[in-house]
Amino acid sequence: MSETSAASGPQWSLEIDPQRVAWLCFDQPGASANALSRTAMEQLAARLDEVAAAAPRGLVITSGKSGFIAGADVREFGQVASPEEAVPFIRAAHAILDRLEALPFPTVAAINGYCLGGGLELAMACRYRVCVDDPKAVLGLPEVMLGIHPGFGGTVRAVRLVGVTAAMDMMLTGRNLRPDKARQLGLVDRVVPAAGLRSAAASMATNPGKVRRAPLGQRLLSLGPVRGLVAPKIEQQVARRAKREHYPAPYAIVDLWRRHGANPRTGYEAEAQSVARLVCTPTSRNLVRVFFLQERMKALGGRDVPKGGHVHVVGAGVMGGDIAAWSAQRGFTVTLQDRSTELVVPALERARAFFEKRARVPGKAAEAMARLAADVEGQGVEKADVVIEAIFEDAAAKRDLYARLEPRMKPGAILASNTSSIMLEDLAGALADPGRLVGLHFFNPVAQMPLVEVIESAQTRPEARAAALAFTRAIDKLPLPCRSAPGFLVNRILMPYLTEAMLAAQEGVAFATIDRVATDFGMPMGPIELADTVGLDVCLHVGRILASAFGRPAPEAVAELVQSGKLGRKSGGGLYEWRDGKAVKPAAIGSAPEDLEDRLMLPMVNEAIAILREGVVADADLVDAGVIFGSGFAPFRGGPLQHARSRGPANVVARLRELEARHGARFRPDPGWDAFARGAL
Repeated sequence: MSETSAASGPQWSLEIDPQRVAWLCFDQPGASANALSRTAMEQLAARLDEVAAAAPRGLVITSGKSGFIAGADVREFGQVASPEEAVPFIRAAHAILDRLEALPFPTVAAINGYCLGGGLELAMACRYRVCVDDPKAVLGLPEVMLGIHPGFGGTVRAVRLVGVTAAMDMMLTGRNLRPDKARQLGLVDRVVPAAGLRSAAASMATNPGKVRRAPLGQRLLSLGPVRGLVAPKIEQQVARRAKREHYPAPYAIVDLWRRHGANPRTGYEAEAQSVARLVCTPTSRNLVRVFFLQERMKALGGRDVPKGGHVHVVGAGVMGGDIAAWSAQRGFTVTLQDRSTELVVPALERARAFFEKRARVPGKAAEAMARLAADVEGQGVEKADVVIEAIFEDAAAKRDLYARLEPRMKPGAILASNTSSIMLEDLAGALADPGRLVGLHFFNPVAQMPLVEVIESAQTRPEARAAALAFTRAIDKLPLPCRSAPGFLVNRILMPYLTEAMLAAQEGVAFATIDRVATDFGMPMGPIELADTVGLDVCLHVGRILASAFGRPAPEAVAELVQSGKLGRKSGGGLYEWRDGKAVKPAAIGSAPEDLEDRLMLPMVNEAIAILREGVVADADLVDAGVIFGSGFAPFRGGPLQHARSRGPANVVARLRELEARHGARFRPDPGWDAFARGAL
């Protein structure tokens, strides 16, 4: 998938070499990646006519970019007003790829990097596929991430080529495949070094071999009677991950296969009708919006993103150790400091396991491990471009540490705190140069959570802020610029949610019932499970800071548990008992109060309005992006503020007033609602 709209002008060039091989190169002018826009498809149709008239020995489709084709042009999705408008374009795309598939000579897709979505659908319409052996090369059908499914014949061709098992996994998860895995599945015929891609493609075009088909057992699964037995089981698996009313696309994929199997005669038209409906749903509209928000956040890192450097992390606990491991895995030299070697060793062991799990090429784990070193004496401070403090949440302890670190830091290096709630102004007092201090607030678990809040105070220099944003992108995280304020963005929005869950529990509502209400709304986990996952000690600490700052309830219900050492998942028990990293929940759960969903969700929306009004985050889109990528807030709803728009600001305010009258002042609507409703926020 690509957000890049190409400039007008020729996008496909055709040349026929002396061996009578036709080379059709896709290279959209003015675009960073190739995308199959309407114009690109129209031009492809014209070029295929030229190729057919030339009658070459074979055709090779190549790319003039660093990757093959990123997919369809996502910007065009928002231009579709109705399913009736979308269907003709999809039918036209089917006709073009059918024409490619039917050419009477060998056709080869020479895949030189990423090959995604519509790009892979085009490649599957070729008779053969050859791919470079490159870690950056990935193949996939990620359309489900945008609330749709393949629409250029992919729901049929993928099943025909690799079988229903692999095709369903690709389409239902959106998971990308590396070249070696794609070859094992039969998605590509050959994997070759980059230098040999052209010659391999030419050889396949002039000396064609056997055409790939799905294994016999997989072909049998697509027979009508078998589909009727298998499809419900696949649907059950889908239901474990997503609700039909939230994410209809996976269910549509299964339904298409149930009804049509791999039959192109009926399957293509059904695919066109289905994807045309899906692209106009609120789910798809919101997921496309989230896609563009993600691209915007990536751009915040600027153009001068460092390729490597030295990072020094102080604090080898879970967060500090995982930040160090992640940075090393992303190519940085990392030194990890704590009070003793014994405190650092567990972090190094976790890092080694992480590297081995992530390594896709032999030797990569060892390379990453070689970039990470224990450094009890803190000798890496003098060399570091970024010094990250990840010790416990105590302002005095942090200031004392900074006073020792700063004199040893090199000019231009930034000092970053991983604080989750302490304002930078409270930490800068010990610094001779407070302008170098930024916040880099990572989220737990570091390897899974894409967001990093990049926090600046009034004293932070612009170049330090820019360096922090660039570093965040260099380690492949999404930076969210925030102004220094209690709780910043994510924790400030989450605490009313978590606290309300505790208050509901005190009223007698079962933990599992509270969590079910939240997951029914679309949250990835309920607030009780989330509190245990974050750590009850962290929740209590952050909650007290925010309660002091804003005069709101704190989650004091967990204080006794924290005092007794029951901290949640990390201690094996908290609000839930935890076994093998999973919460143990009762099989039977009770009914929920009728207003519990709004009690949990609307305080987050109300807090988002307050944050926007106070200017903690620049605009509503970034607020939504931060909450989605930092907390997992139901992506199909587009974020808390987008959710407010869909319900209507006046309706949300009226409901908050009802809750205020019933439950107290914590539900009082923020003064910023009027400005938000007018579009002034």
